[in-house]
Amino acid sequence: MFTSEKEIEVRYAETDQMGVVYHANYLVWMEIGRTTLIKDLGYEYAQLEREGYLAPVTELSVKYKAASTYGETVTVKTWVESHGKLRTVYGYEILHADGSIAATAVTEHVIVKKENFRPVSLRKIHPEWDAVYTKIQRGES
Repeated sequence: MFTSEKEIEVRYAETDQMGVVYHANYLVWMEIGRTTLIKDLGYEYAQLEREGYLAPVTELSVKYKAASTYGETVTVKTWVESHGKLRTVYGYEILHADGSIAATAVTEHVIVKKENFRPVSLRKIHPEWDAVYTKIQRGES
């Protein structure tokens, strides 16, 4: 299974009054992970947007396991959990430096035309990108 990794230094601004990372910041880290995965595969999400397409989140599930704190470095591991005709599901693990799990998550995305938000298949607009996602989805390689 192809997995992308991105290290992130936890910034003070990402923490709450309890000194731990505020839960919504994990969503930002997942976006960074997705962008890194796409780049590692040789593609660019920004190019997709320039072509008139978006990939909004249609579903999200996060399980918080252990707090992350200011000053530590976490690693966001990202992979394609599943990829079908219209939906792509990304999987994530956010790990502490010692390898313990801070959070796990999945996000589901559907590519839509920017002008009308009608779904469109990645296969139709980028067949080579679609083929890579199909090949690397979890359990397929």
